[in-house]
Amino acid sequence: MKKITTILSISACLLAFTSCEDWLDMPSESKADSTTIFESLDRAEMAVVGAYNSLNNQELGYQLLEGTDESASTENNSKYNVSNYDYTNTSSMLNSTYTSMYKAIEYANVCIKNLPDMSVDESEQVKLNGLLGEALAIRAYAYWNIVRFYGDVPYTDVPTSELTTYSSSRVSRDTIYDHCVTDLQRAVELLPWYDEGYLSTPERISKNAAYGILARVALYAAGYSLRWDLNTVPYDKSTVKIAQRDDTERIRELYQIAADACKAVINHGKNDLLDDYDQLFRDLANQTYNEETMFEFGSYGPNGTNTRTGYTNGIPTSGQDNSTGGMGKGGTQMVAMPTFYFEFDEDDQRRDVSVCNYGLKLSSNGNKYQMNTFAGMGVGKYRINWKSEKGTKDDRRDINWPLLRYADVLLMYAEALNELNNGATPEAVNAVKQVRMRAFHNDEDRVGSIPTDYTAFRNYIIKERKLELSNEGLRKSDLARWGILVDYLTEEKAKLVRLCKREGEYANVKPYRAYKLTSTPEFLDPTIALDYIEMDESDVTSILKPYELQTLHTTNSSSKGAVEKTFYEVGDEVYYLENQVPVGSEFKEVKYTILNMFSVNTIKQKGNLSVDEKKEAGVKEDGTSTGSDVTISSENSWITGNAGVYYGMKKNMVEILPFSTTAIIDVNPGLKDQQHPCY
Repeated sequence: MKKITTILSISACLLAFTSCEDWLDMPSESKADSTTIFESLDRAEMAVVGAYNSLNNQELGYQLLEGTDESASTENNSKYNVSNYDYTNTSSMLNSTYTSMYKAIEYANVCIKNLPDMSVDESEQVKLNGLLGEALAIRAYAYWNIVRFYGDVPYTDVPTSELTTYSSSRVSRDTIYDHCVTDLQRAVELLPWYDEGYLSTPERISKNAAYGILARVALYAAGYSLRWDLNTVPYDKSTVKIAQRDDTERIRELYQIAADACKAVINHGKNDLLDDYDQLFRDLANQTYNEETMFEFGSYGPNGTNTRTGYTNGIPTSGQDNSTGGMGKGGTQMVAMPTFYFEFDEDDQRRDVSVCNYGLKLSSNGNKYQMNTFAGMGVGKYRINWKSEKGTKDDRRDINWPLLRYADVLLMYAEALNELNNGATPEAVNAVKQVRMRAFHNDEDRVGSIPTDYTAFRNYIIKERKLELSNEGLRKSDLARWGILVDYLTEEKAKLVRLCKREGEYANVKPYRAYKLTSTPEFLDPTIALDYIEMDESDVTSILKPYELQTLHTTNSSSKGAVEKTFYEVGDEVYYLENQVPVGSEFKEVKYTILNMFSVNTIKQKGNLSVDEKKEAGVKEDGTSTGSDVTISSENSWITGNAGVYYGMKKNMVEILPFSTTAIIDVNPGLKDQQHPCY
């Protein structure tokens, strides 16, 4: 029988903290089979840790992160198509999550088989139990990642070396989820609490984290999913539906499992919310651990998985800083959905962390800020200027990824209690209130009223998870498990059109912001957001000349849409014109930039915010003015065109990914002829 050699032998090089001497003591690859690896607890630990490297990848923070009500792709390629639900012509770029998770499962299966047979001293039994618990939790986490995107998939809980065939057909997601729940229930019995065990980093799974993962998997297992009859091949389109499992008693049991798991973490009392929301992501950027982040994907050095965190999903940048100790360059390929910014209350501290209102113009001669437009706001959590140094290289920023936070545990607890009690209990309200209190720096007056009716509270949680956990890799599959993905995003597109027209809830959005620059970007940058003054049409009309208004009103030119103007400051007061300054006051002349927030004058964007096609006198076909003072707008294809946002979205189709690549089918030949019936 073929032995598992490569998988186990490479695990040692994945441990940054393993000494050179330990590595040199490892047997050669030809000898590094299951027998020799599991002769030593230290070597067995290397095998377990080796599995972690496959639990995250670039897809999860890039292609599969975009296309929600949180972030949008700025590209013009297949990645843009995928982020907007055009799965018809998917290529091998969408098999990374599938194959890497099965790699983690293979590691875990080998460890789960061999760890119980190890003979260790009594003093080492706690660690041996913990390693087995880690392996069980890793396997469950990896299967959750596959099932939430692909639905019914092949399932195995034994090492490849033990199989007589490598061909496997689909297994019901309900069966797989139930196996995951069982694995995690075993894991929490075996694992030590983080503060009581052998673990020194949340980059590995403790009892705390395993409970949180158990709650997450249980909620998904109880939730909605795209289903069809697996009993016939080819599958029958008419059987496709969005539904929960048929067993209502099991659904309730799963919600109870989720609630109990969250309560165990809460009652243990060792995890808590940080006071400052931005500190969470500053810590992730600098491998600093805290009591809120319970499980994170470690990203340090050149040898691990390159997830490109802070690069493809970082804040907008242009240029390159090649100076000694410089910031290098950014490669962001996404922006925050323009409507997302307006979901937050103005003084919610999460807003300016999650949605960055500035970009970085990088240069070896000095870095500068630039304010972002509404369509150019950045995904703000993974900022290169919040790091203490560049990282391994431009696309390896060494920023850890948040896999589980205590805030998520609180919100899951509230959600599960609402499902169990057909309405929010006091404990459910208190859990979500803790998250809201942190958002408003513990100002209870700003928290607002929290509903207790079942439907109203469910909708409240749907929004609150968005505000708290944005762009942490959960939103797309969360919307799917609630059974609302397509309907919800269809409304999101309608909201985007209303924003463009400044109608409905966006009627009072002021179109211009004036800002000044008082500092320059740096590592460990304290800047969260640039200060600004909101201005409306009457403000700019009263101070700008006709040619300046023409420049400001042009929304589809990157060289226009902004005007520099001198303002006059008297202490904290700002006056637009010198004759507005109170007589006798000492003032300071300061250069401000007035930015049209609906324009493309920003570092990164897909297009402007305009969907009204106006063929007014004085406007050329290219959108520039011939001299008439008019507000210019034109049909915007990235929003309403044939390839506009969510253009490939179809109900009862895109809620899970299809098996449309030979690369995936080649991994499991048993999937042949088992394609999604709607593709």
